[in-house]
Amino acid sequence: MKKTKYFLVVVLTGLTLWANAQSFVWTSSTQRDEWNQSEGKLQKSTSATPDLEVNGDEDLLTFKAWGTCFNERGWDALNMLSRKQQETILGQLFSPDGDLRFSIGRFSMNANDYARDWYSCDEVNGDFQLKYFNIDRDKTTLIPFIKAAQEKNPDLTFWISPWSPPSWMKINHYYSVVSNAEFNKLDPKLDYLLFENSEKTYENLFPRKLAVNDYFIQDSRYLKTYANYFSKFISAYQEEGIPIKMVMFQNEPWSYTPYPGCAWTPEGIIRFNAEYLAPTLKEQHPDVDLYFGTINTNHYEVIDEVLSDPRMPETFKGVGFQWEGGQILPRLREKYPNYKYVQTESECGWGSFDWGAAEHTFNLINHYLGNGCEEYTFWNAILYDDGVSGWGWKQNALIRVDSKAKTATYTPEYFAVKHYTRFLTPGSKIMAFKGGNEDKFPVMIVKNPQGQYLVFAGNFNNDSKEVTVKLGERFLNVTLKPHSLNTFQLN
Repeated sequence: MKKTKYFLVVVLTGLTLWANAQSFVWTSSTQRDEWNQSEGKLQKSTSATPDLEVNGDEDLLTFKAWGTCFNERGWDALNMLSRKQQETILGQLFSPDGDLRFSIGRFSMNANDYARDWYSCDEVNGDFQLKYFNIDRDKTTLIPFIKAAQEKNPDLTFWISPWSPPSWMKINHYYSVVSNAEFNKLDPKLDYLLFENSEKTYENLFPRKLAVNDYFIQDSRYLKTYANYFSKFISAYQEEGIPIKMVMFQNEPWSYTPYPGCAWTPEGIIRFNAEYLAPTLKEQHPDVDLYFGTINTNHYEVIDEVLSDPRMPETFKGVGFQWEGGQILPRLREKYPNYKYVQTESECGWGSFDWGAAEHTFNLINHYLGNGCEEYTFWNAILYDDGVSGWGWKQNALIRVDSKAKTATYTPEYFAVKHYTRFLTPGSKIMAFKGGNEDKFPVMIVKNPQGQYLVFAGNFNNDSKEVTVKLGERFLNVTLKPHSLNTFQLN
């Protein structure tokens, strides 16, 4: 009887909160005028047609976590600052009560494009026993970075993917896929391996030409060794107190890059994951999940070829998307509803550090969460100066360090992220959303674990925009400033 009364009290309290939700706190940001807060009241009626509405029982997705990546050049940027500045930034990024509240971290197995230079954990040609495997380099860069974050949040969990296997495991025996006279020393003659004589191109798809060869050597001895390599890497990090809970076999298999990378065909992806990596993880690390990713192509037929293999439900627990892969996310999720879906890398731009990057990221979050991704991972949280990679690509970051002045600036993109992370906590329910690609007007409705309703809305137009959202029997009806980011928290 007591349990029944308690249940009724909880239900009635929830209904009362919903019925009496009449006011809201409005947080708004525009260029050079971020994080203004004001209060307002919901309306009982409106003449406007709602842009979005919920009745209280919708549930598209339960959100799990926000995350970011740990890279060597981010560690270098952080160490340009005073110890006090470092502590402040780490708290804002990782503390459970900080601004961004990241609780998952991604890092690369072997070097990525934001390493200082190329390295792997075993560059000894033919070391099939992995006798010379080590993470000594990581102990001087990535691991100190991760441990500094763990001091702010000991419950951080992590996932990994390689950009390139050790160079001796690849058909071109080099860390990159293609040559570049300015940024690497790969023999240009080996570029022929990528497409051979294929002339087939695709309009409006990325990449326009698909690799005809797997750049990882498709020999059982190499494939088995590489699966064991993953396992040794996970074990080595466990010994450092860093729990890796998820693995993806390759970062961007469809980016044919002059920096660390590896091209794969659907046949090679299926073979390695189903026959080697998945069985090895299940035997040696059964608590580590294997996801298919990171998918960075909008060639639907390629991804469908992999996922339609009958072994895949036993191989992959989920699927991870970034860049062009996000375009086919809705279609794939509709066909394959039983997988978990995650966003794996927020788009980095071209080093503009401007308001346009903030709007782009705000819209990306709306797209991925609205289309079923339960995790969202950002790329570089912090970089210095122009954000240049070791291979010449200028990219954005959430925090920008001036290497001469030893100061840090919170970029517009930082505030775009904060508009979500400060309010949308793990366990929140994504209830409804409207994409903003065409009218530059993304909207999302969320209910947090405390039962409060949140509305996220962006106006990326040059004129003000009226937004009307129907929440049960009441209406949020406000005017959004041009080029503004907005969060509404109902009381």
